[in-house]
Amino acid sequence: DSYADVRQVIMINSENAEVAGAQHGFLDKFKSCFIDDNRYEYLLQGLGNTLIITFFAIILSVILGTLIAIVRARHERRGGWRIPNMLCQLYLTIMRGTPTMVQLLIIYYVVFASADVNKILVAVIAFGLNSAAYIAEVIRSGIMSVDEGQMEAGRSLGLSYGKTMRLIILPQAFKNVLPAMGNELITLLKETSISGYIGLVDLTKGSDIIRSITYEAMMPLGVVACLYLIIVLGLNAGVRKLEKRLRKSERK
Repeated sequence: DSYADVRQVIMINSENAEVAGAQHGFLDKFKSCFIDDNRYEYLLQGLGNTLIITFFAIILSVILGTLIAIVRARHERRGGWRIPNMLCQLYLTIMRGTPTMVQLLIIYYVVFASADVNKILVAVIAFGLNSAAYIAEVIRSGIMSVDEGQMEAGRSLGLSYGKTMRLIILPQAFKNVLPAMGNELITLLKETSISGYIGLVDLTKGSDIIRSITYEAMMPLGVVACLYLIIVLGLNAGVRKLEKRLRKSERK
């Protein structure tokens, strides 16, 4: 089986021939990049992996980031929890101070070097841990923006610290920082484009495979850029809709 189909191209000094070639060039490139040998399947596979990684990494980052934010906010307002707070600060310093790509490579080639682990799981862990460091600071700022009297009111009603935080403080904090969290989730989506460094076929890697076969860069990269743009616009629309719903419930 051949590795690639290669065409000969002859360039001649003729204005008419150049115009005719330009008219059919786009369709030929599109057919070569996506139709021939069902090469569009590389993008479909990459799109699926990108969405899976983003979805589960978001869940991991929000859960872990919320826990870190609670620890840090509790320490700043009331003291105590000194050792957990130091561990959280160390985690934030490492995750925010090193490149995401380096973290991904360390987790794949060092942490899971001797284990046969699914690459999607590795990517979810790497991007989730990285994004959690930024989500934690966003949520912490939201918690600190809620008046401390809210906590005192909840405790005076007989609620425990955990219930007060879960039922009173966190809903208000999430509402205050929703735009910032939306921006971080969009950044997380775009950062998944480096998953190809561990051999995982995401959107960007899918376009790179097509480029290596057809030697055409503009067409696959342009389509991938449009797909990312569409997903980001969808996330923006979802965040705006959620903000409007929260404002309506606040007025009520």
